[in-house]
Amino acid sequence: MRAHYTISLGSKICRLRLRDLYSSLVHIIHHHEFSIMHFTFTTAGESHGRALIGTIEGLPAGLPISLDFINHELWRRQQGYGRGGRMKIETDQVQILTGVRHGETLGGPIALMVENRDAGNWGEVMSVTKPAVPLERDRKVIRPRPGHADLVGGMKYDRRDLRDILERASARETTMRVAVGAMAKQLLAEFGIGLASHVIQLGEIKSAASDAGFEQIRALYDDDVLRCLDKAAEAAMIARIDKAGIEDGDTLGGIFEIVAAGCPAGLGSHTSWSSKLDGQLAQAVMSIHAVKAVELGEGVANVALPGSQVHDEITYDAAARTFGRSSNRAGGLEGGMTNGAELRVRGYLKPIATLRKRLKSVHIETKEVLEADFERSDVTAVPAAGVIGEAMVAIVLAQAMREKFGGDSLREMRRNFEGYQQQVLEY
Repeated sequence: MRAHYTISLGSKICRLRLRDLYSSLVHIIHHHEFSIMHFTFTTAGESHGRALIGTIEGLPAGLPISLDFINHELWRRQQGYGRGGRMKIETDQVQILTGVRHGETLGGPIALMVENRDAGNWGEVMSVTKPAVPLERDRKVIRPRPGHADLVGGMKYDRRDLRDILERASARETTMRVAVGAMAKQLLAEFGIGLASHVIQLGEIKSAASDAGFEQIRALYDDDVLRCLDKAAEAAMIARIDKAGIEDGDTLGGIFEIVAAGCPAGLGSHTSWSSKLDGQLAQAVMSIHAVKAVELGEGVANVALPGSQVHDEITYDAAARTFGRSSNRAGGLEGGMTNGAELRVRGYLKPIATLRKRLKSVHIETKEVLEADFERSDVTAVPAAGVIGEAMVAIVLAQAMREKFGGDSLREMRRNFEGYQQQVLEY
């Protein structure tokens, strides 16, 4: 610090200014840390354990919560042609343990639980306490499955039974993400924001309706087959799933798209890398099991076009006093912020790595080349991934809304939101 005192203005003056500057910075950092509202969540639980647990912090007090809506979202996750036997066992129902009273949030942490019905068949295998004698059927996993977390997880966490890895790495964990996302959706609905998803490709078969608008996609919200708007393509997809699953013992990937309508302009920020909403959305959707790429708007197609055919021209409606865009190739995001257009996010799902057509692996103890272990699996889960994608996008938007508009109660948050909407209208 001594070097700072030798500037030509004089040490006494500089010492005062540095001290004042330091105090101001501390105040700003402290104020920023504790005044911004954050929506955060954590999940816990194993695929065949007793239950999945979720904790949520940051929802305002007074938010109406519907258990039926959460359970319906869990139902949607379990649907889709090509799902496996686990979906016939589980009928997921959420229990709200804390943070909600008489149908409204209290403003404190919320705890959710979804019990695993299949846990009864795994009691000894998943027991918290060590068995007194070796199990007759221990279901130990020692032949890691290619494409899974098995081998790398075993090495990283020093586990010799790879079930210790796959139980947490299983996509069963996304059940709780969908429950949390349903809470986020109920917050967003209070501000006119809705979400929906559809399948635009399965295997090599593409939908001709990949550019459909929100209302068209929303009309398929409860579709329990593939949620594909192009019915001719859907029929071909079903036939392809049958061939892959019944004849080939294989699995299929695809592309799902999430669309959010009603987002106000200005969620996210251009001011730092971590506050850019497009980066947050990409990370959230990429975190879904088996997703290997994320696209915003028409990002993939745009790389092959000149700029004049990519960027959305700006319009102005004088009667409504609102800015708009002549197209939406950007997918509702510019400079890391929502621009008021439909938010469009695509997830690219690889074929599920657990397949009956077993791939080569290596026994982790003997190092002998063998076929990989097999766990119960789907042929495809692209429609379900879309529902999970909706949940993750809803969570990111809820986080952005809480950071932007704050408020300890829903009424306070709504006042802040309405004031901002007026500011935008007057621009």
